[in-house]
This record gives sequence, C-alpha cells and structure tokens, in this order.
Amino acid sequence: MAASVTSPFMYMKLSQRTSLWCRAALGSPIVRWRSASLLAPLLAGLLLASCSDQSIAVEDPPVGEEHPAGGSTTLYNATSNAFSLPAPNLSGAGLQLHFRGDASFEATFVTAPATVNGGLGPIYNNTSCISCHARDGRGRPPLPGETTASMLFRISVPGQAEDGGPAPVPGFGGQLQERSIFGRQTEATMTISYRDSIGRFADGSEYRLQIPRYAPGSSYRPLPSDLQISPRVAPPVFGLGLLEAVSEATILAGVDEGDADGDGISGRPNYVWDIEKGRRAIGRFGWKANSPTLLQQVAAAYSGDMGVTSSLFPVESCHGQPQADQDDSDDPEISDDLLRATAYYTQTLGVPARRNTGEATVRRGERLFREANCSGCHRPTMVTGVLDGIPEVSGQKIAPYTDMLLHDMGEGLSDGRPDYLAGENEWRTPPLWGIGLTQVINGHTNFLHDGRARSLIEAIMWHGGEAERSREFVRKLPAADRAALLAFLQSL
Repeated sequence: MAASVTSPFMYMKLSQRTSLWCRAALGSPIVRWRSASLLAPLLAGLLLASCSDQSIAVEDPPVGEEHPAGGSTTLYNATSNAFSLPAPNLSGAGLQLHFRGDASFEATFVTAPATVNGGLGPIYNNTSCISCHARDGRGRPPLPGETTASMLFRISVPGQAEDGGPAPVPGFGGQLQERSIFGRQTEATMTISYRDSIGRFADGSEYRLQIPRYAPGSSYRPLPSDLQISPRVAPPVFGLGLLEAVSEATILAGVDEGDADGDGISGRPNYVWDIEKGRRAIGRFGWKANSPTLLQQVAAAYSGDMGVTSSLFPVESCHGQPQADQDDSDDPEISDDLLRATAYYTQTLGVPARRNTGEATVRRGERLFREANCSGCHRPTMVTGVLDGIPEVSGQKIAPYTDMLLHDMGEGLSDGRPDYLAGENEWRTPPLWGIGLTQVINGHTNFLHDGRARSLIEAIMWHGGEAERSREFVRKLPAADRAALLAFLQSL
C-alpha cells in the first residue's frame, strides 16, 4: 500500500518552524502561510522565547555581494539550518507543498504491513532521506568502528544495461545494500582502509592525501571477480530546482570536447535514460550526472537506498534474489503524490548567501580562483530557464559554481566504473555554493565523491586530468595566497 504522511507543519524541523514564525512576526515577506492564524496560539510561547535566536535570517545582502547565490531564492542565513529553509519567494500553496515534501523527506520507513510509511526493504541502505542527507547537507565516509550512514556503493560488471547504463551485478543489482529487515540477509558489507600520500607545496610545506581502498567483506553469495565499485557520499540537496531549471542549451554552451580553446578543459555532457519520458535526456544530477530529473533522482533513491517502490521503480531492488518477497509486485509503496512532493521539496529549498564578500582577503582569493582557471569548470554564474510549475526558480541569475558537465579528473580520482557516457575518470562538476558552511551544518569537512578529502585544500590537491594545471597553480602559490583562496571558498 502507498505510504501516507500527515501534518506537514508538525514534521518540520523545530529550528525551521521557529525561524519562519519569527520572520512572519517581524513582518518579513518570506512567510505568508494562510493557515498561520489557526496555529499561532499554539506557538506564541515558542515565538516569544525564540525571536531573538540566531536562527533568524539576516534580511539584507552583505556588502560586496553583486549576485545573490540563488537569485530570489537566496537566504541570508549562516546557521546550522542554512540548507534546510524553503526558498523565500515561496508562498501560499507552494509553501504548503514544500512543507509536505519536507515531511516526506524526513519520514522514516518501516517494514510492511505498516499502514504509514510501510515498505522498507527487504534490503536497504537507510530508512529515510534525511538519514543520508543530514540537515539537507553533505554526507561523509564512516569513521573507524562506524557503519555507513551517508555513503553507499554503486556496483556493476563490465558492459551496459539495456538502457545504456552500467550493467547490474547478477544477484546484486546496481547498488550494494548493507542492511536488511528482520529475517533477510544483507547483500554484503564493505570495508574501507586508507594509506597516506605525502606531497609538498612549492614553498616546501607538506600536505597529506589519504588514498582509500574499498574491499567487499562478507556477502550472501560470492561477488564476481570483475566487480566495479563506485563509492558515493550523499551530496547537499538545496538549490537543485535552480539547476533543474537551467536550459539544456545553457549547459551545452560550455561543452568543449576537443579543447578548442587550448585551456586543457574539455567538459562534455552525460546522456542518460529518462524513465518518465522513455527517452534519452541530458544528465544533471548525481556525482556522474546519471539522473535527468529530480523526480527520477528521488524515486531512484527511494528504490535503491530504502527498497521503497514507486510508479517509476515498481519492482523491488532485490527482485529475483532470495531476499525478495515471493510476490514483490504489490502496489507502489510510495504514492505519486508524495513522490512529487518530495521532489518539490528538493526543488524549492533556498540557497544560502555568500558571506564576508567585502573582505580584501576573500576578494584576492576570488581573483586567484579565476587565475587558476578553477572557474573553467566551476562556472560562477548562469541564468535559469523555465521549470514547469515552479516559477520561483525560473529566470534567476544564480552563482552555483558548476557547469554541470563531466570532466576527466585523472587516474587518482578514477572509480573504475563507467556510468552511461561518463568514463571511469569523469565526474560532474559539483556546485560549490554553500561549501563554506559544511562544518557548521554537518560537523565535518570531508569532500569529493567519496569524502576522502579531509579539507578544501586536500580536495584541490586531488584534482588531476583536466584540472591538473589548476592544481599546480595552487601548489605553487605562497602560503598567504593559498589562505586567500581558501577564504574565498569558505565565503561561498
């Protein structure tokens, strides 16, 4: 049976509710929820106690911010809640739908035959969206002794599936599920180990990179010897509707497969299978741009991460395996209505504004970012097109610092696993907006697709392939200039 979620306001994060009600009370145009008067008496005490709290957003752009990061969806908030607030230009029905999607995003799934949020598993990686995307932010690899919580492993064997994607592993599918419901076997476990590699900047100072090794542990049946493994940490989910609204023509304008301009950068698009439309489409989301729309991305996560079926993915991820139910062709376990509400939530989260943009060090770091040609892939600005049904993200000038294209990042970052047109060394340029708030929001500074980089400077020094010139530019900088570059990144 399809899952159901009730009372969107009840499921909102407390800090989010407090911030919205405080801003409404202070006369901000951000919140115009018509049903507010019905709930106001219940929150009067909370409002009076919390309106001086630091979670209230600053309403004015900081000095020096020429282009708000998310256009009209920009939030002037640098707290631990900065990734989790609705776009400030949402109102009325759109805001209520966002809250409903928020409730679905946070809902924990349980095993059938529960009447609410039933359908977990039989095998899975986690029990809710928010469990991987904590505070709508960035995941990390597990610490020693921890189990994986915000990291998963895509798997395949050489070849292609019928839709042109990676060939699934017989008996395992395309994603390794490390958990299972009671009475069922997990597919396998994965062990992670690291060894250090020491490098030096041109001034003689040392840096260390940790090189990961991924090895399957116990499994319910032998894994093939030609197994391809791609680790993926959960990426942030704010601002995604803006990226979905970017026109295909805008993305393709940055393509330079033959490196005609001679800058060493030759981005190209990934083309993947759009399940809803039954045709190939440009890939936009995922570490290798292997998903064309947020609706498909969300449905794939419900299916692969939680074992929750939908109309887009109606068959259990363990179909044909011993873990599957004898009859796994029941109704979808999440309704189209809730699926679309969850996708809408990811489409309408606000984007945190830049900070400290007027500081001389930050401005010098921004110049160095351009001189290093980091902006050749991390394109600072673009203008969105039209996203049907969501005018709030349409026609916005944004500063995501991505070109949404695939780039060869060198052997050091190869996962040995193609994904549609994306090669083993190729990754989609991840947006940099909000990256300086990672520590505040998620309590760590792990970056790159598998979280191997423990700091921004380590992430830069991992760059190879098309980014090798940029990496060497940074490696040769004096310490003060490296610090300025990092100050700029921290301002995003």
